[in-house]
This record gives sequence, C-alpha cells and structure tokens, in this order.
Amino acid sequence: MEVEVIALSHSASWRTTAPLRNLARSLRAARLAYSIVRRQIQTRGGLVGAFKFCGSIVRREGWSGVTARVKRLRRGGGFASAPVSAELYRDWIAQYDSITLEQEKGLVSEINMLARKPLISVIVPTYNSDEKLLREMIESVQAQIYPHWELCIADDASTQPHVQKLLRSAAAADSRIKIALREKNGHISEASNSALALATGEYVALLDHDDLLPPHALYMVARYINLHATGRLFYSDEDKLDEKGTRTMPYFKSDWNPLMFLAHNMFSHLGVYETALVREVGGFRKGYEGSQDYDLALRCIDVAGHEAVVHIPHVLYHWRIVAGSTAGSGEAKPYALQAAIRAMEDHFKRIGIDATIDSPDDSAGTMRVRYALPEQQPLVSIVIPTRDGLELLEQCIDSVTEKTLYRNYEIIVVDNGSVQSKTMAYFERISRLPNVRVIRDDAPFNFSALNNRAVDIARGEYVCLMNNDVEVVSPEWLGEMVSVACQPGVGAVGACLWYPDDTLQHGGVVVGLGGIAGHMHLKLERGEFGYFGRGVTLQNLSAVTAACLVVSKEIYKEVGGLDVELAVAFNDVDFCLKIAKAGYRNAWTPHAELYHHESATRGSDLAPEKYQRFLEEIRWMERRWDGWFTRDPAYNPNLTLQLDDGPFALAFPPRIGQFE
Repeated sequence: MEVEVIALSHSASWRTTAPLRNLARSLRAARLAYSIVRRQIQTRGGLVGAFKFCGSIVRREGWSGVTARVKRLRRGGGFASAPVSAELYRDWIAQYDSITLEQEKGLVSEINMLARKPLISVIVPTYNSDEKLLREMIESVQAQIYPHWELCIADDASTQPHVQKLLRSAAAADSRIKIALREKNGHISEASNSALALATGEYVALLDHDDLLPPHALYMVARYINLHATGRLFYSDEDKLDEKGTRTMPYFKSDWNPLMFLAHNMFSHLGVYETALVREVGGFRKGYEGSQDYDLALRCIDVAGHEAVVHIPHVLYHWRIVAGSTAGSGEAKPYALQAAIRAMEDHFKRIGIDATIDSPDDSAGTMRVRYALPEQQPLVSIVIPTRDGLELLEQCIDSVTEKTLYRNYEIIVVDNGSVQSKTMAYFERISRLPNVRVIRDDAPFNFSALNNRAVDIARGEYVCLMNNDVEVVSPEWLGEMVSVACQPGVGAVGACLWYPDDTLQHGGVVVGLGGIAGHMHLKLERGEFGYFGRGVTLQNLSAVTAACLVVSKEIYKEVGGLDVELAVAFNDVDFCLKIAKAGYRNAWTPHAELYHHESATRGSDLAPEKYQRFLEEIRWMERRWDGWFTRDPAYNPNLTLQLDDGPFALAFPPRIGQFE
C-alpha cells in the first residue's frame, strides 16, 4: 500500500500528493504504533499490562515525551548507533589494532615473563550451529597467542548431524578442546552449565558459538589478571562483524559503571569470570535464557563487589550480526528482555534495595531503574544564586513550584547584589511563602562562595544547586535525582539539561574533553539515543554540572564544598572530582529534564574582560588534577578528547598502547 502511494505521488500534482504523503506517513506511524504495542504485550505479560505501561508514559512524560519516543524510532536511532564510519574504523584498525608477525613474537616473550599464567577455559554452548561459523569460532580460539587455554563446548542435542561431527573431529585433533554431547535439549543455560562442568581453568571466558576472538584476546586477559590481583571479573570492549565478516560498530566502554550496567549488559562481551566465583553462585540459571550471562554477572558482582570488576579497554570480541541475533537488534529476542528484567528484580531483592524496572519501548533493550524514595522523604534545599534577571528567576522558581511532584523542599534564593526595584518586590512577595527564603549576599560574585554560604544555613538533608536560568520540564525531576542520590555510594547527581531548541546541553561531563572538561553528547537532538544508548541512560560519570545538581549535605561538607579559588568556571568539575576521590560515584540521569538558558545572565567566559580569569582557572585545574585529564574512567582511551571531533569519535592515536 505504501509503495503504491509513493509511486502515485511522483505523477500527481502537489495538491494531490500532499494528502497522499500524509496518508503514507499515517500508515508508517500506524505500523510503528502497532510494533510498539505488540512488543509491550510480549514484555508486559499481556494487553492490560501493555496499556498500563503506555498510560504511565503519558502521565509521567506527557505527549511531548511520547512524541520524542516515536521520533526516535522513526529516525531509526538504535541502541548500537555510533558516530564511526566503517571506513574510518578500518583505518583505525589498520593503524592501532592489527598484529604483525613481529608483534606476535614479542607477545610470546611477554607471556613467558608473566608471573601468573592462569589456564582460561573458554565456555561455548552450541545448538544447530552454522558449520562454517562454528568452525571459524573454534579456529579463532586455536589461533590465540596465549597458549594456556582449553575450549569447552557443549552441544545441546543438535538435530543437524554436522554439528556433533565437527565437534568430535575438532576434539580428536586438539587435546585442548573438550566436548559434551547432550542427549536432551535443555536450552542455553543448561548447555552452558554442561560446558562449565568441563572447565578446569582458574578463569572462564564466555564465547558464543558463532562469534570470534582476536588472536591477542586471551593474552590481554592474562595480562590484566596479572595487573589486578583483586580482580575476579574482567570485561573488554567489543565490535561486530557484518554479513561479509567486516568489523564494524565498535563499542568502546567506560570502566566499571554500576548504574549503566543496570541499563544494559555492558559486561558482555568479552566477559571473563573467576571459575570459583561462578561455581559459588551456582553457574547459569534455568529460566533466564537469553539473558543468562547477564543474570550470572549480576549474581557474581553481588558476591564479589564492584571493586572486583576490571575493564580491559581493548576490542577483544567480535560479535557476529546474524538473523535473530541481539547483535543486530534488541527486539530480536523479547524473551531475553523479560529474562533480564527478572534477573534485575532478583538482584535488587538480594541486595535489599526497593526498585522497579521499566523497559521503554524505544530503547532496543536498555532498561530504566526507578529507585524508591525513602518512606520519610528527606528535605531538599534548592539553592539559587541570582542578581536581578527577574524574568529568568521567576520562570525558574515558578517552574519548580508549579511542576515539581516531590514536595519536601525549601528554596534558598541567594541575592548577590540585585538593584532593580521589580526584583526587590518579587523577593518580598516570595519571601512570604513558607518554603522560600531570600538571603542577601553582597560579596563580589563568586559562585562557589555564594553556594557554600547558602549550604551552611540550609536545613535540608540534601542540597540541590540550581542556576537561575533553568526551567523544569519533567515533573519527576527532583524525586528522580533524590532517589538516585540516596543509593549507597552515590555522590553528586546531575540532571539532563536541554537548550530551548531541544538539543542537549548537559548529558554529563567528560574530564579532559577539549582540555579540562567538556559536555557529553553536546547538541544531541532530543529523541536521539547517543553513543550506545548513553544519551538516554542513567549512568555513573566523573563529573556533572552544578547548573542542576543534587548531593547530600553530608558529602558536600565532607569534601569542603565548592572551592572558592574557582570563582566562576570548573568549580563543579573540581567538586565532582573531589567527591570521586573521596570514594563516591557521581551519576547523571536523563530522567530529570530541565531547560537551560545557559549563561543568559552571566555572559560568556571568553569575553575579553573575563578571558584572563578563565585562563587562570584552567591553570589552577591543571595543577590540582594533573594526571586526570587523559583517562576519565567514565569514557574510554580509544575515544577522542578533541572537541572538534566531538565526543565518542575515535582517537587517532588512542591514549593507550595496543597491548597496554
């Protein structure tokens, strides 16, 4: 039908074709809506659950939120979208990720010098595998430069005879290959356990039957095992193989990121576990097929702790895109998503945290965790420094008081030298409100000092630093930020700030981007996912902006608040790095949305009269945080720090050696 409509549109007049084009759009929208509802019926346990979920989207996000979700789907923005062209990635591989014969010889010498040479058991379940792809998988393990491995393959009663024939032949030819030929099909969890039963190695590495390991994969694993004595779980970066076997879509991950891991399984691939740990938690669980490795990682981390997880920032896994694979689409296996949700629900029960999991219809597999607020909701002190700028301030405060669902807050307006009579009249009026205070501070403008003095008198258990040029968009913004800030080990929590044109101003801060720090996903269009979903995912970050930031008053005071040496710029980055240094994990949530009319009152830091002060603050940051600017743990050393390239572009060269 759509093809016919489009064909007619080329031969008809404009007056005729406009309605036809609208009809074509309507048909596409209808099909899209149908696919959304169908998926929700699958993942929500029926029609009633699906409509309840869709209704909750409308109530929480309004029709603008629904529009953004549909817009995202119509554009085809996918979870695995990445700003790397295939040609550019090929160049990068040729320069920085290809192994020469000389390098291979050097790695053999390096292996001999390793203090520990653990046996690594590669675990592979199979079922009716494509013969060519299965053979290539086996050959990729046999091609490993690191020799201390065994390949443990369990066939789950394949009905195609070539599978067991190939496995028997491989095992007969290579004593390092062990096989288990199951007589009854038990699906992937039981097959994986059968492969695990064959393992004698100190560590197990999980490999799918049609994927590949590069030749240096297990060497890098062994190297990082030697570098990290307390590590019990290791994971690497990864890419995908298209139907022609070409490497594409590299996923350069952050270092361990507990909040982001609860949005999607960033641990796989390549995932490597201490064998004793896997056996301690009971191996793979039946009933979690499709997300059995996610469930395993969650249970292992619950036992071992976050500090036992180590990231290897190298591409050590090639994930093949085949029909029906989640490598190609998160919607390929809806049962896998259901299993992931169950695994997460189990995880929260085990650790005693009250949370629910949403699976947005447009996220291609990413999940949203909603943390419950404490039964007695803590008081939040919202601190807003200002100097005149009445229209912005009034818009800011009105949006807070009229839209915010979280009600236990006070507003502290810090008047830093306002002179306009209309501003004074406004202060007089809002001061009569029971939860608003206006304090006068005529000291020379110093953003850090103004906030610190206000926090000293704040009554709240939590503090929200807020610019006077922000405007609330999502009614749940404060409840969302407080619920995250309440979680164990969390420090500062930043909000999602949009420019008025609905492009992203603040999606978190990358330390070192452009020099000192730069905004992640700057100018991302509303409705887009960003790099592997990171533009729409709750995650841990090194720094967030103080334009809207929530933190416990206790942590604020513990790290000494904002540093008054940084009167204007970088005080929030410095503050967040102090929090990280103290052992907390900062966070950014996309679910607390506000508009930010950035620098509308203060002006640009690059104005001639301010440029010298700006340079001095850059030098100050370079002295205090020397060594922090090349390796932000929430970013990746294979990604650029050049602002002109934009975040998440490839680094030429990477800030880490090929075998470091």
